[in-house]
Amino acid sequence: MKWMCYGGLGLVLAAVGCGGDRGIPGNQPVQMQAQLKSFDKCEELESYIEDTAVLDMRAQLTWQKEMIGRWGRGGGVVVAEDGVPPMAGAPSPGAPEGDVSTPGSYAPDDYTETNTQVAGVDEADFVKNDGTRIFVITGRKLYLHRSWPAESLEAVSSLQLEGWPREMFLADNRLVIFSEVAFQEEGSAGQQPGMGGDVAPCSPMGDCGYYYGMNATKVTTVDVTYLASPQVLDELYIPGSYSNARRVASSVRLLLNDSFRYPQGLRWWPEYSEGLWEDEERLRKELDALMVQNEKLIREQPLEKWLPTGWRKLPDGAKVQVGYDCRDFYRSNTPAKLGFVTVASLNLENTAAESTVRRTSLVTDPGEVYASEKGLYLASQHWWWWPEDGQKDYTYLHKFDTSQPGETRYVGSGVVEGHLLNQFSMDEHQGVLRVATTIATWREDAQNPWGRQETTNRVTTFREKDGRLVKAGQSEELAQGERIFSARFLGNKGYVVTFRQVDPLFTFDLSDPEHPRKVGELKVPGFSSYIHPLGENHLLTIGTHIPENQTDWRQRALKLSLFDVTDPAQPVEKFTHLVGTAYGWSEAAYEHKAFNFFAAKGLLAIPFSDYEPLAADYWSGFRSELRVFRVDATTGFTPVGAISMADMYQVYNNRSWSWYWTPVVRRSVIADDYVYAISDAGVRAANVNSLQTPVATSYFAPQIFMP
Repeated sequence: MKWMCYGGLGLVLAAVGCGGDRGIPGNQPVQMQAQLKSFDKCEELESYIEDTAVLDMRAQLTWQKEMIGRWGRGGGVVVAEDGVPPMAGAPSPGAPEGDVSTPGSYAPDDYTETNTQVAGVDEADFVKNDGTRIFVITGRKLYLHRSWPAESLEAVSSLQLEGWPREMFLADNRLVIFSEVAFQEEGSAGQQPGMGGDVAPCSPMGDCGYYYGMNATKVTTVDVTYLASPQVLDELYIPGSYSNARRVASSVRLLLNDSFRYPQGLRWWPEYSEGLWEDEERLRKELDALMVQNEKLIREQPLEKWLPTGWRKLPDGAKVQVGYDCRDFYRSNTPAKLGFVTVASLNLENTAAESTVRRTSLVTDPGEVYASEKGLYLASQHWWWWPEDGQKDYTYLHKFDTSQPGETRYVGSGVVEGHLLNQFSMDEHQGVLRVATTIATWREDAQNPWGRQETTNRVTTFREKDGRLVKAGQSEELAQGERIFSARFLGNKGYVVTFRQVDPLFTFDLSDPEHPRKVGELKVPGFSSYIHPLGENHLLTIGTHIPENQTDWRQRALKLSLFDVTDPAQPVEKFTHLVGTAYGWSEAAYEHKAFNFFAAKGLLAIPFSDYEPLAADYWSGFRSELRVFRVDATTGFTPVGAISMADMYQVYNNRSWSWYWTPVVRRSVIADDYVYAISDAGVRAANVNSLQTPVATSYFAPQIFMP
């Protein structure tokens, strides 16, 4: 099997020998002095966007020329000659109906909220609660529940939401809801959305003709003081697709990703004509002419088409434009894929229609985001055009100051070897940024035409100095041949889990940022995918149990572990508990917001689904439930029971299910001695001492989307 080249939008991977000598941009070296630079005026921003778009367009069409004679009729993705594609990298007495703003004695003593990484930094989710009210986004609706006392659980009202609602914040008596919406040009129904500047919203599942993608985020602020009558206060539209959001008090930072809006008429392959794909010379000329035509379209497109403004919808239906300042856009001196990453800053204390939205945007591709109470970090990988022997992963780190409500100010940048797993790979403590990375090095391999990767892992620390993130220190390399599966930084301590066939838990002393030091290591079968602190000296984890040297996937199971790290040099896995069969899974294994530990009661709740293949019939073997455990550092895990919601699969038969709406349990809330299980199909409450006997259930209507 020979190497061949792979082409895609903003993506080029090639074999050794494919490259810059054929008219394609060569690999650029890693920029060790990474920085972001703002644009002084809009003309500079427009020129930069056009130059970058032309480069990408020409690179892709040049690859098509190189592939002539090898990919056959019709174009498309090029694969290896054997057909294998290459790998790419309750209300108060006497209060009005629904008024729970002053619950008084009608509130639990304690309750759980969204599980977050950093204390004081809220993370958006599709479920929010305050002990007496539970709000749930499901499908395209918001359901508003009275939830206390638990026996009175009911959906008091619902609110239809525009677009594709994703997540929200609850701040006092206001919900801030983030939805993705699709667009089409006014007067061009049925055309691909997102191609123009003067645009109108439409449904992502219809109303726009065939759905191609989303290109704006709607921020809806709703007054929920009275549950029976929620009032929409503000509707704000910002270009870009929703990624995630953080909130500190009244300050919200919204992270958006956006692609380049290429001009209408631009083509990525020649228009078909008889004999074109059989005549190689003619095809090359057509591609050359297409490059010239495309560049003309790119150069002629004005900035407002590349970067449409946002707007607010007023109560009378009128629109107020929400613009941007070109000086709030930044370019990096590092190579990156095409796109825009925007941090939109909202101040919830200022919701006047004339108020502005600060958009700090990077002309680069999206990456991981971490937020502390006063700072926000974005991590974006170095972009290699094609693999070369000895090539390593590198990630650029960009820091922003978010200490002032409604503002996001660029501070400085740095670079770290390797790539990050997720947001927990970053943490800031006493002004020091700690980063856990897996460093992958690509190697040529005579036995493998796709090459191979050598991996190792490391913790690196950074300090801010003179507008830069400067490396302060780094640990020794860890677990060669393995990758990081989870990480957590807690004060001056750090924990990293890697995996190949066993799970090494590494402990770190980070008290001296210049000398981060591995102090302990423990190997156990399988791996932990999420680490949660249990007091000062214990870790509670969820992951997958895989017996050592076992290749039979049926030996796998979801695993809870409790580690004693009192002595960091000698970490001990004190207790484990396997959950379900090899068919079992939990969203909590890969989404920390689904992991619900109630420290006040020592209770852990996780959503869980399973299937017993040897059961008498399908439904008797099917499980969709909220599993609850008591967790104690001295006695380990004690199963309490489960709130089953498998019946909802039968109530709402499979004609109602979709990738966007399924009855599976996904979240939970615990308030005093009551547990609430939450799915797209409803909310169910039970006393922790009798979980099998629910005290109340609220059902949601299924959301059916027509293409």
